[in-house]
Amino acid sequence: MTFRRSAVLLSIALLWPGAVKAQSGLVLRWGGDAEGGAPYVEADPNDPSRVVGFDVEVAQLLAAGLERTPRFIQVGFTSIDAAAARGDFDVGLSGIEDSPPRRARLAVTVPYYEFREVLTVRSSDTDKYRSLSDLRGHRVATLGATLAYDLLVDAQGRDGIIPVTYEDDVHPYSDLVLGRVDAVVLDAILASRGVRRNEGLVDQPAPLAVGHYVGILGPGQTTLRDRMNAVLRDAMRDGRLEAIFKRWDVWNEDQPRLYARVLADASQYPVAASSLAASGTVAAATVWQAATRYLPALLRAAVITVILSCLSMALAVVIGALIASGRVYGAAPLRVALTGYVEIIRGTPLLLQLFVLYFGLAAFVQLPAFIAALLGLGLNYAAYESEIYRGALEAVPPGQLDAARTLGFSERQILVLVRAPQAFRLALAPMTNDFVALLKDSSLVSVITVVELTKETSIFAANIGSWVVPGMMCAAIYLAMSLPLARIARRIERRLAHT
Repeated sequence: MTFRRSAVLLSIALLWPGAVKAQSGLVLRWGGDAEGGAPYVEADPNDPSRVVGFDVEVAQLLAAGLERTPRFIQVGFTSIDAAAARGDFDVGLSGIEDSPPRRARLAVTVPYYEFREVLTVRSSDTDKYRSLSDLRGHRVATLGATLAYDLLVDAQGRDGIIPVTYEDDVHPYSDLVLGRVDAVVLDAILASRGVRRNEGLVDQPAPLAVGHYVGILGPGQTTLRDRMNAVLRDAMRDGRLEAIFKRWDVWNEDQPRLYARVLADASQYPVAASSLAASGTVAAATVWQAATRYLPALLRAAVITVILSCLSMALAVVIGALIASGRVYGAAPLRVALTGYVEIIRGTPLLLQLFVLYFGLAAFVQLPAFIAALLGLGLNYAAYESEIYRGALEAVPPGQLDAARTLGFSERQILVLVRAPQAFRLALAPMTNDFVALLKDSSLVSVITVVELTKETSIFAANIGSWVVPGMMCAAIYLAMSLPLARIARRIERRLAHT
């Protein structure tokens, strides 16, 4: 009977996929980013196959209230809104901040935690930097696509600060200790953890803003959202939420006041349906208004991408030519050393090399982010360029080289006058391809705080909750940069073919 029942269920699943979806009612799929770390969501140090954190326990609380089993879905933090809109999970919980734009495009639960944005500085600067207005002309770190980032963008125009965005909440504080930035703005939970991990840091007592954590669901999931709100309100009344936050040592006097407001005014949370409908009618206009607002930032980031790519390619060409020449003309020990370099660089990820250059070497030499990005891209692509040049040099017919030697040319003259010009013709097309690839790989330098085109686009997309318009704008800018380069390369190839 068991076998027959399994076979029937399998047949139904194959013939009627909707049945599988119906069966998933016993599971609450919740999305979060385990890379965000404790106390939100992180891999359990004792069992990396499971996650722990107060948002994990909030998800378990919701699942229990809905009589479901929680199932964790890993989603990058900046993609959580888009994943919620797609229906990749039932609810997103990962320190997600409440905001009017988010409420306009998604179904959002009542807030379940209140936090304060705080300014963290070095202890020696406690009296010097008390607010953002004191940091004019200084670098201030934060995470992208957060309330803190929005605060810094506003302060950039108002107070003249320089926002620096990070991919995680660990390195902003370590870089503050090293002096790479002069302050960090993040919510109090992350700030307290950063201060505990790094001696010599202090949080300024005056909050810069107040925000709330919420759960997010797909725009049509209002019924499920309302059921979750009922579970959260019950947990506020009977102390289960308080117990969760006390276990993670994040409970404070702000939470009882928040809960009192949520329980006293049921009409405020969620926003009235008429309000959301009105917001939906202007959603498209809001997206294009945001696109107009972000366009200057995207163009500035594109300039950084072009400059970084051009300088990195120039460095790669010079070093690659030297490596190729050494491998063709050098003594055996030099050829072995250069071959080892090429294989190590090609055999390890560029992302790892950037981390080592910027963060790993910080104890010995503190490279500026742009210089680290330039060296990382240049040294990485030098290995690939060297293989192109070596192959091109060795492709020149040996008979031509012997004829040049017979005529009395030195090896240097043979290289400059005979071998190199022909090798250049052979290498030009792959060099152009590598430059276009480098232009796109420059997006990786955002992990070391360089805000280039793709990073600025991801912040834009996270803030409006959609990749459609930001992605189109980013693609158009990349095409505007790469297509002329390809045409120039083809024109050079045609000219060389007639010489």
